[in-house]
Amino acid sequence: MTGEKPDSGMQPYECFRQTKRQRVSDGSIVPILEGCDSAPRTLVLLWSQLGDFDNLEYAWWLQREARSLQEAGIVIRAVGIGDRGSGEQFCAYTGFPPDCLFVDLKAELHQQLDLYRGLSLKLPLLSAGQNAWLNLLLMCAGIGSPGTLSEVFRGYRGDRQAPQLIADKETIKAFPLPSLKGSSFRWAGGKGYQRPFELATLRLRNMGEVLSHWKTYVPDSAYLAQRGATFLFDAEGKLLYEHRDRAILDFVENKSNPLSFLTMRSD
Repeated sequence: MTGEKPDSGMQPYECFRQTKRQRVSDGSIVPILEGCDSAPRTLVLLWSQLGDFDNLEYAWWLQREARSLQEAGIVIRAVGIGDRGSGEQFCAYTGFPPDCLFVDLKAELHQQLDLYRGLSLKLPLLSAGQNAWLNLLLMCAGIGSPGTLSEVFRGYRGDRQAPQLIADKETIKAFPLPSLKGSSFRWAGGKGYQRPFELATLRLRNMGEVLSHWKTYVPDSAYLAQRGATFLFDAEGKLLYEHRDRAILDFVENKSNPLSFLTMRSD
């Protein structure tokens, strides 16, 4: 059960206001904007499959800036593709609050908002899930997914416009690499910015997590290629910001500082 479907042709805020989905924290089917009425701003995230690297990375940034978001009065609601088990695993790994995460097994809300479904090649001898795998692999190679390869390479080469991601005293475990101290990345270029291999190491850790719990994260592989979106609203439901993903690792406009749009739209 995924909840009621909003009417077609509706603006995003009204669509969200009328949408009910299963909440991960207690399994209840409730409006996804429940509890958001008094918030100065509401950030609504339509996430792809919950095992998607985009979402794990997005949640990491949200946790990193959690205090700033709370002080700014920004309430977050996220809807990810998967079931409640997917959501529980996601929250346990990322620290994302389960009372703010809802699940949509069949990506109905994504389709209602006409979000990019990803590459959609269909070979007649393959099942829907197998075709989704094929399309996902091709997208990882940059086909039907512009900018993905350059973003992958950015994770290896570093980014002087981005902040340092791993504190010097922090220990990172990313199988099959040995445990690494944040200070280990100094050899690649110092400190105070995203050093070479730093982001790639975090992504490797995420990959290990997803592959270790694949069936939990992806109960239905038919929606592997489906992309998500970001919407920011003010207290009256006015749309302040919108980003619709067009590729893998395209979950934000500013890759160096993914949450910069919140500061830019704070008026």
